[in-house]
Amino acid sequence: VLVEIVKLVQKRGLEGTQGGWKEFLKTYDKKFGASLSDPSKRSNDVLVSFLKTFTKDDDLELFSRVLQSHLNRNRVEQFSKQSRDNETPEQSLVRLTLEHPQYLIDYAFPIVDEGWIVIKPPKKSRALKSNVMIAVDCEMVLCDDGTEALVRVCAVDRDLQVKINELIKPNKAVADYRTEITGVAAGDLDGVTCSVADIQKSLKKLLSNGTILVGHGLHNDLQVLKIDHARVIDTSYIFKYLDAPIYRKPSLNNLCKSVLGYEVRKPGAAHNCLDDACAAMKLVLAKLERGEITLFPDVSQPEREKLLLHRIPVYVHREEISKVIPGAVAIEVKDSHGLPQKLVSFQFGDGSTASLYIRKMAQEDSHREVLSNKRAFEGEETLIESKKLKTDEKITKKVMDDNSQLDDHLKEIERLKQELQEKDAKIVLQDKMISNLLKKVEEMKKVLNKRK
Repeated sequence: VLVEIVKLVQKRGLEGTQGGWKEFLKTYDKKFGASLSDPSKRSNDVLVSFLKTFTKDDDLELFSRVLQSHLNRNRVEQFSKQSRDNETPEQSLVRLTLEHPQYLIDYAFPIVDEGWIVIKPPKKSRALKSNVMIAVDCEMVLCDDGTEALVRVCAVDRDLQVKINELIKPNKAVADYRTEITGVAAGDLDGVTCSVADIQKSLKKLLSNGTILVGHGLHNDLQVLKIDHARVIDTSYIFKYLDAPIYRKPSLNNLCKSVLGYEVRKPGAAHNCLDDACAAMKLVLAKLERGEITLFPDVSQPEREKLLLHRIPVYVHREEISKVIPGAVAIEVKDSHGLPQKLVSFQFGDGSTASLYIRKMAQEDSHREVLSNKRAFEGEETLIESKKLKTDEKITKKVMDDNSQLDDHLKEIERLKQELQEKDAKIVLQDKMISNLLKKVEEMKKVLNKRK
């Protein structure tokens, strides 16, 4: 994290009392100077000494946000690892969210940008055991500069009691209110004075005691709210389709149909911010109550028609097939092996149609071929028996080799466990350093305020 901050300083061209990063190195390190300017190649002592040269409030606030964000995530991740054996059901869903492959990508927020806040959890570790949950959902409009701005936010608690239901006045010119999606029109904002900063204050109060924040695609809401909060449950992460890639995320509407038994909105209807927040909370409560829930992908009507006739079983008589496929059907195409196929089309009662190709799966004499092969296998039983002893010897040798490999694998597992323990210890040490650095930043702020 210290390396990240120094690189940020370089990128922004920030300077402390001893200049920028390279100027600082020239005076601090007489041996190498600025020739070794890669922050990742420098010790933590050098990085900390450089950051201590910054005294401006804006710079200190920037460093504090980055440090606090890393500290928060490290604390939540460490707690998830340590409490895995006796975690609460709510905490297990937080862990599932953190462990999702997309988490590090989706939740990498630009907290260094202006207007962002980092929710600071209480110092007491028991706050991370809190099962209090708040679900949030936001609606955004499109601005003239191509960015999105917050226009409405709703938040509900575990009992679906409304905690926040506010319209927000965008601080930019709006190009498209997306009324058909957001349900908000320009006239709805007449007289509205609530800002993003006001919503940040309200949410900060709700989340400051280790509260779990719930949402569907929650990173999108946090992005527009400009809030970094480490303890989250993302309902698009904790449910998955059967036999589908883990990266395939179900929509909120499909989740509600599959898990809750109803659609959160009808096709073509505008979003309702409050309904979406309630739906996300209900999904989490359903997951807590029912445990593992497997989703089955929704199959479109054309796909259902294709699936209806997949194969003709071998035991179906010719007469039965004739009832389904009356009359002669001309051969129109050949398959990839050059064998002739027949195209058969059907019309269902609702007027929809389906089709399939049929062909013989074997030549006329293939049945006799199968029987002769079967007899050949029967004649080989004696030969197989005579080979059994040699095979047993090979199996014994293979088992011994496998046991040797197993010992090697066990040793490798022990070595990896040891490495993990060492890394955990380093993370704990790093957290302490970050915490101490945060204290020093706060002390420097107090000193500067007294001087003023």
